[in-house]
Amino acid sequence: MIKFHFNNAPNPMKVALLLEELELPYEAIPVDTRKGEQFAPDFLAVNPNGKVPAIVDGDVKVFDSNAILLYLADKAGRFVAPPSDHAARGEMLSWLMLVASGVGPFSGQSVHFRHFAPEPKTYALNRYDYEAHRHWKLVDERLASRGRMVGDSYGIVDMAVWGWARMVPYVLGSDDAWAGLPHVKRLFDEISARPAAQRVEKLRTLHTFKTALDDDARRNMFPQNERLAG
Repeated sequence: MIKFHFNNAPNPMKVALLLEELELPYEAIPVDTRKGEQFAPDFLAVNPNGKVPAIVDGDVKVFDSNAILLYLADKAGRFVAPPSDHAARGEMLSWLMLVASGVGPFSGQSVHFRHFAPEPKTYALNRYDYEAHRHWKLVDERLASRGRMVGDSYGIVDMAVWGWARMVPYVLGSDDAWAGLPHVKRLFDEISARPAAQRVEKLRTLHTFKTALDDDARRNMFPQNERLAG
């Protein structure tokens, strides 16, 4: 059985969606990052980078959400173009990596500087807010003339987008953010209505993660700030 180390953040949730779509048996192992559980030796043995998600599939360990999506989809032969289809595979990898290197990181930094960073933060927030908007607009334009991100079928790139899309208003700092991304919203709603996504929502309620952002949580989530304390 696959061991799935997770919390309720966007990256673990897109992996949860694929696990549910594939109907793979898995053990969900919560990792509470506000409590510092990502630094436990047992978890670092799975992911030396100390981030969720990560999986253990028999004697195989995989970390980084997009690597996990690709690994599981390739292994199952579903939701992904086969390596033999070079054109479709190249298109899929390009958009998957756009989510991996663009949508996710810039959305995450937009969240950090908008909601958590101390002042002054105008320059940093402007940079990451701009880039988050730009990347989401690219995705929206991609979906304006097509039903899915790659090809005609639902696949792992759609799942990768879905994981972050539920955070769009929080990422972009506006309850009206969806108005500028109607095609992303359409994809998000369609995926959220799927039975697998409904099961992911149930998974999110099974464990209560720490929500308080106290001093311990800040140290665990933002250990770089310790460099400023001296």
